[in-house]
Amino acid sequence: MPTGVVPSSPNSTSTSASSSATSATPSRTPFNYGTDIIRGVNLGGWFVLEPWITPSIFEATNDSTIVDEYTLGLQTTNYNATLAMLQNHWSTWITEDDFIAISQAGYRLDIGPFPCPASATNTSTSISPYIPGAWPYLLQALNWAAAHNIHVILDLHGAPGSQNGYDNSGQRTSNPQWALNPENVTRSVDTLVYIAQQIGGMIDVIELVNESAGFLSSSWAAVTRSFFSEGYTAIRNAVGQDIKIMIGDAFLGVDSWTGFLAPPADEGVIMDNHVYQIFSVPELQRTFDQHFASACSTLSTVSSFAASNIWTIVGEWSTAVTDCALWLNGRGVGARWDNSINGVPANGSCVGWTGDYTSFSSEYMAFLRQYWETQVDMGESAQGWVFWAWKTESADEWSYSKGLEGGWIPTDPTDRMYPDFCSNSTGS
Repeated sequence: MPTGVVPSSPNSTSTSASSSATSATPSRTPFNYGTDIIRGVNLGGWFVLEPWITPSIFEATNDSTIVDEYTLGLQTTNYNATLAMLQNHWSTWITEDDFIAISQAGYRLDIGPFPCPASATNTSTSISPYIPGAWPYLLQALNWAAAHNIHVILDLHGAPGSQNGYDNSGQRTSNPQWALNPENVTRSVDTLVYIAQQIGGMIDVIELVNESAGFLSSSWAAVTRSFFSEGYTAIRNAVGQDIKIMIGDAFLGVDSWTGFLAPPADEGVIMDNHVYQIFSVPELQRTFDQHFASACSTLSTVSSFAASNIWTIVGEWSTAVTDCALWLNGRGVGARWDNSINGVPANGSCVGWTGDYTSFSSEYMAFLRQYWETQVDMGESAQGWVFWAWKTESADEWSYSKGLEGGWIPTDPTDRMYPDFCSNSTGS
C-alpha cells in the first residue's frame, strides 16, 4: 500500500456528502475472487463508533454512562448538537486522503443499522435511539472507492437488537436480542436487500452480519445459520450473482460450517474468520514464540477449510498482543494484562505496549514486524486478509497507518523479512 501520496483534486462526484450512488461510474479493475489474494484494511470506527478507536468522542460527552452509539442517542438532550458531532466525525475520521493512501488494496467498510435508511424497508419501525444521517457519507465513500480503484466489502456491523452485545454492534449489553426476536432478523434481511439493490453495483462483497455470538446458545447459532441462508437467497433473488456474499463463523470455528453454502448448490460465498490472541488470560500469557506458533496452527486450519469448502479470509486480525488499548474491553473497563480488570492475574504494566509507537521497545517493534508477516501468511494460505484497523486515535499497535509509518508494516504487503516462517519453523 503506497503512503504519502499527494491527494488528487476531488472530482465532482466525491466532494459532497450529498452525492448519490449513481453519480459516479465505478472505475475499478475487476477482482478475481478465488484467484487473486485479498489484501485489505477495515475502516473501523467510522460508521459504528467504538470507544477504544475514538475515545475523544466519548470523553467529550462528560458522561460515563455513554458507552456506545445506543446510549449516545439514549442520553442525548440536544439532538441537533449530537447530530452535528456525528456529522463532523463522519466527514473527518476517514477522508479521501485515506482512500488514496490505501488505494492498492481492498478494504471493508463497516456500517450499523443507523446509516442506512431502514425505514425504507419498514416505515413502522423506528431506529431510535440511534441517530441516522450517515447514508450520504457512505455514498461519498463508495464514490471515493470507485475513483481510486478500491474494492469494497460492505459489512452490516450493527444489527437490530445487537447480534453480540459488544459496543461494536452499536449496543453494549449483557442481554442482546437480535436472534431472540424474529422481527430483528427479518429487518436485517430487508436492510441487506435494500443495500444490495441501491449500491450493489459499487461494492464487491456484502457481509450479512459481523460477529454473531453463536456461543451464546445452540438456538442463537441456529438462528444465525438460518439467517445466513435466508440472506443469501434474498440477495440472490434481488440482484443476482454479481455480488459476493460473506458470512462469519459466529465464534464457532470454521470447521462448524463444513459444507454450508458451498458449491455447486451455492456460489460466490466467502467465510470471514476473525483471529485475535488477546481476549483471554491464557492467550495473553503466551510468549512471542507461542503467538507465532498459534498463528501457524490457525494457518493450517484456515487453509484446510478453504480448500474443501468455500473461499475464506481472515477478515479481522491485528498485531496487538495485549488488551491494553484504552477501553478496548469497553468504556470504563480495564485490561486483563495489567489486572485493571479485577480478578485476573497481571502480566505487568501496560506502559510500552500501547499508545504512541515511539514508546515501543526495539524488541517489541521487531516482534510486530514478524507477527504481521506471520498473520499475513495465515490469511494468504487461503483467499486473503483484512487488517483491523486502518487508524485509531491512541493505540498504534492496532493501526495499519501507524504501522506503515513506524515500519513494522511494509509499504508493499508482499515484502517479507521472514519468508515462509510457518513452513521453516514451528514458531515455538
